[in-house]
Amino acid sequence: MRIGMMTGGGDSSAINAAIRAVVRRGLEGGHQILGFKNGWAGPINGDYMEMTADLVSGILPRGGTILGTSRTNPFKLEGAVEKMTGNLKHLGIEAMICIGGDDTLGVAHKLNGLDEPIPAVGIPQTIDNDINGTDYAIGFQTAVAVATDALDKLHTTAESHHRIIVVEVMGRDAGHVALYAGIAGGADVVLVPEHRFDIDAIIDRIKRRRQSGKTFSIIVVAEGARPEGREQVVISEKTDAFGHVRLGGVAEYLANVIEEKTGLETRSMNLGHLQRGGMATPFDRIVATEFGIAAIELVEKGEFDRMTAIQCGTVTSIPLEEALTIRPIDERIFQMAQTFY
Repeated sequence: MRIGMMTGGGDSSAINAAIRAVVRRGLEGGHQILGFKNGWAGPINGDYMEMTADLVSGILPRGGTILGTSRTNPFKLEGAVEKMTGNLKHLGIEAMICIGGDDTLGVAHKLNGLDEPIPAVGIPQTIDNDINGTDYAIGFQTAVAVATDALDKLHTTAESHHRIIVVEVMGRDAGHVALYAGIAGGADVVLVPEHRFDIDAIIDRIKRRRQSGKTFSIIVVAEGARPEGREQVVISEKTDAFGHVRLGGVAEYLANVIEEKTGLETRSMNLGHLQRGGMATPFDRIVATEFGIAAIELVEKGEFDRMTAIQCGTVTSIPLEEALTIRPIDERIFQMAQTFY
């Protein structure tokens, strides 16, 4: 078969491990793999390269994606779907493997539903880990490791200067990174989009720590977390191709309010794209490899409009439509975090 592959949306550290697995397993199965560049812009513009064993040699630990990425939405560009489908048919593409988050996978699902469908399967990839139906998405575990390492470092400076430090991590609609890094990094408060937070309750927590002799506090907040009485803090109201505003600034907002109300020196830090970059952890590399192999096997079996997934340690697949709802945090884990408040 001639199989197309693309990576879309926000990048993460283990995408190349998945690309490598798709290519290695695909070539072993006698398939030809074409890699489309820069997200859905690649199929639209007919921009691709043939994937060879030499091309993917050595990319396992390398962050980012050798195919490039973008937030292109072919269903929002006039004539783009027709152009894309025409290019894929002209190239003899019999199936697409799409690596990305809910936006990328949503396009893949729509391709399967066209009058003349383009068979596609998905691989979940997002550091937010908010794709439904899978315990892990590619990139999540590495992002948690990066955020935890930052918290470990910030503890020493916060303690030395008797400061409150508010750390903002990614997480638009779900607080998986904030929750797991907060627990692993010993945060004193963890704030997530799933639960609006009460600033007065946070200040009370800080005061109680001071009274017990703890002269510093670390607060971890997901970018999409919302205080009582207001919406998410945004950098710009402009939306991207998938209708998302640009979030950011909730840590700075919270730090300013805390300092104003308490008089205590408070600093904020936004980890931003550090969470996406660098070498992937071994766990993420293994997950990505398993997903890449499973995606080829789905194509070989003709099981399209599905996404690879891990459920209770087992690699499986689910319908793409089921994957397109937001996967919230595990409330049991959230309650566990409250134990340390």
